[in-house]
Amino acid sequence: MQRFVICMKYGRVYPPACVNVLFNAVKSSLAGDFRFICLTDDGVGIDPEVEIFPIPEVGLTSAEWFIGGVWPKIGLFDAHFHGLKGRALFIDLDMVILRGLDAFFEIEEPFVGLNAGPGWGRGGFPTEYGSAVISYELGSLGHIAEQFRQNKRKIIQSFRTEQAYSATLIPAMHYWPEGWVLSFKRSLRRPMLADLIIPPKSPPETARMVAFHGKPRPQDLLPGGPLFWDRFPHLGCGVVPWMKAYWERNGGYNG
Repeated sequence: MQRFVICMKYGRVYPPACVNVLFNAVKSSLAGDFRFICLTDDGVGIDPEVEIFPIPEVGLTSAEWFIGGVWPKIGLFDAHFHGLKGRALFIDLDMVILRGLDAFFEIEEPFVGLNAGPGWGRGGFPTEYGSAVISYELGSLGHIAEQFRQNKRKIIQSFRTEQAYSATLIPAMHYWPEGWVLSFKRSLRRPMLADLIIPPKSPPETARMVAFHGKPRPQDLLPGGPLFWDRFPHLGCGVVPWMKAYWERNGGYNG
């Protein structure tokens, strides 16, 4: 089985270093052969080992790329997807890869997503699909992209995010095991006021990824980032040592 790890970069929110760090982190956490692909509108500065492909076209105007939600991610479900076939693991650029990525390819369900609902890291709550890290067979969900092309305006008006839309068309939703993917905000950030003087927790050895959804972003916790990187009333501030070590270890400051 051909294995693909895929990320997406467009606009100016994430610099090329974010792609390169993710690539290096994946290389150190995944055994055996795989292809690393970046879907992007600008490949300048990206490691030459990364395969560059355009983001599959789903009929978005340039303005619609940046409205609420991440609608270009619908292109992940393109039936043709550049002629590639195999198992895909898509990872957002604001994810931190810690260890054990082989296990993400060993779950054989047709589709596996992130449970990003109110129970993420807490348990006992309803699930809610999140697309920050997903696994599926390339081309197997082409109806999601095709229906979007045919009814784009209505879908964008009816759904707040691409995740909400996609969830209605994924026939069998499965989620990553509890504890594999941690939320920085929910599991590592300190409580309000304490976060002003106590740095965030380090990820436990049981975690395989940390998700930075919304703000802050991983690069905000590095040297050169904002003094206060969290959103009020949270007051997280300064460089976070384990994030700096991760960035350095994966070549974030090279070039």
